[in-house]
Amino acid sequence: MAIGGGTVKRKQREEAADGDARPKKQAKQQFKKQGKRGGAGAVKAAADAAANAPAAAKPAPVRGAFSTAITGPAKPVDEGAAAAAAAAPGTSGAFKNKEKVLVLSTRGVTFRYRHLMEDVLSLLPHSKKESKLDTKSDRRVVNEVADLKNCTSVLFFEVRKKQDLYLWLAKSPDGPSVKFHVANVHTMAEVKLSGNHLKGSRPVLSFDAAFDSQPHTQLLKEMLTQVFATPKRHHKAKPFFDHVLSFTLADGRVWVRNYQLVVPPDKKRVDPDNASLVEVGPRFCLNPIKIFNGSFGGATLYDNPDYTSPNAVRAALKRKAASKYGSKVAQRDRRTEHKAQNPLPRSSMEGLFKGEEGDEGDGGSEE
Repeated sequence: MAIGGGTVKRKQREEAADGDARPKKQAKQQFKKQGKRGGAGAVKAAADAAANAPAAAKPAPVRGAFSTAITGPAKPVDEGAAAAAAAAPGTSGAFKNKEKVLVLSTRGVTFRYRHLMEDVLSLLPHSKKESKLDTKSDRRVVNEVADLKNCTSVLFFEVRKKQDLYLWLAKSPDGPSVKFHVANVHTMAEVKLSGNHLKGSRPVLSFDAAFDSQPHTQLLKEMLTQVFATPKRHHKAKPFFDHVLSFTLADGRVWVRNYQLVVPPDKKRVDPDNASLVEVGPRFCLNPIKIFNGSFGGATLYDNPDYTSPNAVRAALKRKAASKYGSKVAQRDRRTEHKAQNPLPRSSMEGLFKGEEGDEGDGGSEE
């Protein structure tokens, strides 16, 4: 009987512990106390009460200091949003930025433009580099490369005549895309500025207020933000903001600068008023040519009326130099013609000290 009674009590305790939300050790100790006081009847009553009671909510996991420093304090959870997220098994409640940028160039790129591409790669920890592209006509091949690399954006450095650099900024595979002419290029190794910041850190993007004035500049701002903003908690990114990427709109062009955020070491608390900016590099200027609806093609959304191709600029310089040489030749011809039309009069003293050939011949015959 004693053995059978112990087995019943053990089963009752296990059933009570399964129905209780408390830890098993705590529930077992409480059941032992109640069993000593009231016997088997008290244990059975306590087990029934625990089984009928609603399950308590589990405590939320405590976040570490590192994640709190990145994401900020915990926000209250909306019950309706949580229920909707639980109802949809394949969706998550929060948006996760999975932006990846493919960076590549064409063959024939010069050393300066290659160094510029390397500097841009160092500023984008979420970028992937690809080998040089052989073709220059069919740019839609870049979309296939981006699909293979699982990239959503493309920075394509296209070099023409080994002297003109064009930058394609496109969203793959559906677009839109922008074609820029890159000018005033100064790489980090060339300018040798005193600024320095951590490689892979997340930048603060600073845009000029003029970007919000026109629709095409608003589109440029959004595309530049998606490409140059490092995704949060990227595995190659550092959780620090120690440099600023500045995009300024002037003369219809986008001027790009990179600055280091310097905080005085004697200040214990970071104050934006005490911080200063030191330029790091690189420097370059983007002149928008066209904005297309698709990726590397499609309907034209914007065409810059003030853009002049480098070929037209060089042709104008050659024509100017040719006109200068032509004016010099025309002046020389006019001078020759003027001399022919207006000869100098013959001087009477021209043959005074020169013997006449006729006189010399007469003297020889007389002898």
